[in-house]
Amino acid sequence: MEKLCQIRDIYRAIAAFEAQLEKTHNLCLNEGMLLCSLSDAGTLSSGEIADMLGLSNSNASKVIRSVEDKGLIKRVLGTKDKRQMYFSLTEKGKRNLSAIKCDKIEIPELLKNILEKEALVTD
Repeated sequence: MEKLCQIRDIYRAIAAFEAQLEKTHNLCLNEGMLLCSLSDAGTLSSGEIADMLGLSNSNASKVIRSVEDKGLIKRVLGTKDKRQMYFSLTEKGKRNLSAIKCDKIEIPELLKNILEKEALVTD
């Protein structure tokens, strides 16, 4: 039961962070993670985006459409298969991503501790 309560607390901390992200940058967490994923990878297909974000193809399509409607990403036809769509950041998307300063968004203490522990492990 203790683990379930810890997960509840983590979930609530993530929800609080997402509320701040939406208020400050008009992006939900999945939209922000999509921008980060495209920044890291350059170009991704919708299936790759779904995998990276841990979403179903249907939910990934909704997130892609939302970010595309905001002008933050663009579609590009595949060069080998014209049926395949790839997505990349627009200049506006790059600017928005660089403007997101998570240190200006209050990160709940529980998430700070988790992020700090993760940084120690990867360093």
